[in-house]
Amino acid sequence: MGLGLGLQHIKEIETVALGAASPRDAAVRQSWQRCIETYRLDPARACEAYILPETRLREHRQRSEELIRTARSGLETLHGQMGGQGYVLLLSDAQGVTVDFVGDPTFDNQLRRAGLYLGSEWSEPRAGTCAVGSCIAIGEALTIHQSDHFDLTHTPLTCSAAPIYDTDGTLAAVLDISALRSPEAKVSQALVLHLVSAAARRIELANLMARSRGDWVIRFSRSPDFLDVDPEGAVSLDASGRISGFTHAGHKFLAEAVGAPWRDPATVLLGRPIGDFLDLDLDGLPLLTRDRPSETRLLAARDGNGVFAHAIAPPRPVVAKPAPRAPVPAPASGALPAALSALTGGDAAMASLLQKAARLAPTAIPICLQGETGTGKEVLARAIHRCRGAQTPFVALNCAALPETLIEAELFGHAPGAFTGAGPKGRRGLIEAANGGTLFLDEIGDMPLLLQSRLLRVLSEREIVPVGARTPVLLSLRVLSASHRDLGALVREGRFREDLLYRLNAATLRLPALRERSDLGWLIDRLLAETGGATLRPDARAALLAHPWPGNIRELRNTLEVGAALAEGGAIGLADLPDAILAPISAPAIRPDAEKEESEPGEANTLRAVLADCRWNVSEAARRLCCDRTTVHRRMRRLGVAPPH
Repeated sequence: MGLGLGLQHIKEIETVALGAASPRDAAVRQSWQRCIETYRLDPARACEAYILPETRLREHRQRSEELIRTARSGLETLHGQMGGQGYVLLLSDAQGVTVDFVGDPTFDNQLRRAGLYLGSEWSEPRAGTCAVGSCIAIGEALTIHQSDHFDLTHTPLTCSAAPIYDTDGTLAAVLDISALRSPEAKVSQALVLHLVSAAARRIELANLMARSRGDWVIRFSRSPDFLDVDPEGAVSLDASGRISGFTHAGHKFLAEAVGAPWRDPATVLLGRPIGDFLDLDLDGLPLLTRDRPSETRLLAARDGNGVFAHAIAPPRPVVAKPAPRAPVPAPASGALPAALSALTGGDAAMASLLQKAARLAPTAIPICLQGETGTGKEVLARAIHRCRGAQTPFVALNCAALPETLIEAELFGHAPGAFTGAGPKGRRGLIEAANGGTLFLDEIGDMPLLLQSRLLRVLSEREIVPVGARTPVLLSLRVLSASHRDLGALVREGRFREDLLYRLNAATLRLPALRERSDLGWLIDRLLAETGGATLRPDARAALLAHPWPGNIRELRNTLEVGAALAEGGAIGLADLPDAILAPISAPAIRPDAEKEESEPGEANTLRAVLADCRWNVSEAARRLCCDRTTVHRRMRRLGVAPPH
């Protein structure tokens, strides 16, 4: 780009950031505004591509190892489709770091200089407006073509990216197709955007199938012609007919079927019966298999729309005691499996806990997870399960959510006609559905005493007898449990069996409360990325860092979603936060008027939290607090705030 065009580009960015009209796509305009207002990037300052050092790249690749393995075939197939046209494929993780790469080795040097290479970081705060970073911000596929880029260094490139979501609805990665040179018209990339979106959809489906080996999987398509060969979306169902996972398109379809915005948290779907969304139950699944013509497999959604479905049954369980599992070597000290390392942003207490979890994960030792409500006990349980074998079933049961009259049949299943209302074919219970995998008992402290006795027998004898049946089913499973209650106190009160407690808590892991974690800023940014591109103003970030978070991660997630919904222009300010967050704040946590400062409770903690979130970069902290560096240094001396050793 020539000097004149470069100045014109810089001027356009500055005027658009101030709210001027522009023919650019909305995603480009909003990204430019984030680059100026949130990341404080300067369009006049060239920022060349950044390649991570080898050690840091290795950490990112280890965390994404499972996804890389699943996506590799899709990347090579897509690159073959684009062969000879000068395109390169990048697979980036949720932080924008390229963890896999397929390109023409003839152009390695040019691609590395341009950042289209393994280890390059394409997050918006690092690279400005770009396809990978903007895709992470908004969660949707898009093309950033030539001068759409924020940084002049990147304006020769054209890049199209699509998000890849995990089976729980969280953004896992971004698939990008880029080229060093292309035609001027942005419309020339329409086919490329379609191809990258289709490839991302297939990778999501492959990931869901790999993680749902013990579940039913239902694939959806608007047309019967492509149902069996190229479905649009899919969901998986556990043994009780509840949703256990989904692709991004499957999430959107079911959410829209009940009139809910698809950007609602994944809990809108996870754990809910499929009958809440479609006219379907477990007994109807065999009618949707490939044995029947695809045009007859039409389902009605709750909003009245129809969709064609293809159901894939899980492998038949073998009613025999499986051979003992070969021991999986425990990780070396300091090395965390990807499923666990993704749960912390550097907090020391969490790092210590996850090291213990990594050592325990390959064993069959029962683990009891303790911690306040909302600290992420089920998330940790699923991560431990993935360490041992993501392809085995994971069945979660909330012991506090089921009526006492139903919980026994839910857990143990029943024989045909075992009681009034029982189905003629019987039903497999959740414990049997977890056979060969992991059974997670959430809120175990709320389990009725009578049922505790039956569960104790199951754990002792490793077999179950369904209600109304006579033949036992032999089991081989891992039991994880969780509770926010003091189980020892419940034992002393006679409300929990002591012998069952010893069966469940051979090892205990206590999750720290959010207010005790030093990686709060990392968690805020991670959850904020799931809100669809919202950003935080400095005053709102300071308020979030100072809040005690009695509801922990669940409260933080809800707060950010409320803020994103209320924010105008996508930037969350103080006024957009719930009243519970603002209640303790009668004045700004740190006042810009340095001459009139008076010490007040919590001010030192707030300043320390902001500095920690900025990795003790005083300049960055000053920008967030809307003051200058000398004011921050003066407050640090007055309040006794110093960097940790």
